[in-house]
Amino acid sequence: METDGLTELDIAESILNAVEIYKTVRSGSSRRARVREYLHIIQSTNLSGLPIYSKGKLVKEAGEEHYYFLISSKRAL
Repeated sequence: METDGLTELDIAESILNAVEIYKTVRSGSSRRARVREYLHIIQSTNLSGLPIYSKGKLVKEAGEEHYYFLISSKRAL
C-alpha cells in the first residue's frame, strides 16, 4: 500500500466502486482460526480512476456481514 503511494481512502473508494468480486481463493495460512477461510480479490478503481487490487474476507458477526480488506492492497497492473 505505502510502496504504491496508496492511502486508506483510495482502498475504500476502490471497494465501494467495485461491481463484483474478481475471484475467490482459499487461504493457505496455517494460523487461520477456521478450517476453511476464503479470500476475495477485488479489482476496481478509486474515484480518480486509479486501478487497485485488494484482498479481503467476509466475516459474519451478529447477523451482519463485514468485509475486512488486507493491508497488502496495491495498484493493479
